Amino acid sequence: MSREPVPVGDDQLSTEQAVRAMLLALPRLVSRAKRTPMPERLRSLHLAPRHLSLLSFLLFDGPTPVRDLAAGLEVAPTTVSLMVSDLERQGVVRRHADPEDRRRTIVALTGDPETREAIDAWLAAGARAWRKVFDGLTPGERATFVRAIQAYEAEVAAARAD
Repeated sequence: MSREPVPVGDDQLSTEQAVRAMLLALPRLVSRAKRTPMPERLRSLHLAPRHLSLLSFLLFDGPTPVRDLAAGLEVAPTTVSLMVSDLERQGVVRRHADPEDRRRTIVALTGDPETREAIDAWLAAGARAWRKVFDGLTPGERATFVRAIQAYEAEVAAARAD
């Protein structure tokens, strides 16, 4: 692999330059994300990254059926139900039967303003950073970036399954 740094503003990267840049940047990104301070209201809840993803869905999409959360998180509905049960006991989410189909369970963030503000604060720094980055890209560039990250995630998952 080349030891050359990726030229700033260069839109003509070789595959090796791009691989090097990502292998150097992704661990730093994950490390910084893990150091994002959790608001006091959420610290005692022992939340894991999977909870962060679930809470992100609820924050951005609003009340959501368990099956849709499971599909979005790419886990079984029973896994989401267990996560929701845990978060519901701690007062972070609430669930209720869908009035249009009583067999469906809808999950929503708690109505407690302090908890909702804490969740929003926890996710806000990352959302602001992504907005700033994505605002500088064209819609096509944004789509390419998102597809590339999703494809990378799938390749890493497939490699671990081998």
